[in-house]
Amino acid sequence: MATTKLMLGAVAVAAALGLTAGAALAAHHFTGTWKVKDTAGTDFEIVLADDGTASASREGEGLRGKWTEKDNTAVITWDTGWTTKIAKDGNTYKKTAFEGDTKKNSSDAEKVK
Repeated sequence: MATTKLMLGAVAVAAALGLTAGAALAAHHFTGTWKVKDTAGTDFEIVLADDGTASASREGEGLRGKWTEKDNTAVITWDTGWTTKIAKDGNTYKKTAFEGDTKKNSSDAEKVK
């Protein structure tokens, strides 16, 4: 009886870990490198890492920040105070940049890596 309870407990823990890992992987479909345009229309790349960090390299500027997924949107909070969102728009993705609550720019977003 004790062995059966122990085995059932182990199976329950394994199932819970499997579901948690699956959910974590599903939440990270945004992880990778995204090609977008800045407010001047210049191409640059945003990198979203598995650990929740974000980076981007625009000409003469290295951006750092954190990202999370909220409502099927990658929400990036930059160390500059700006926020960038990458969201699915039909069969494509769109990047929208905000300075505070003010929308400053929108462009296509293409996952390249």
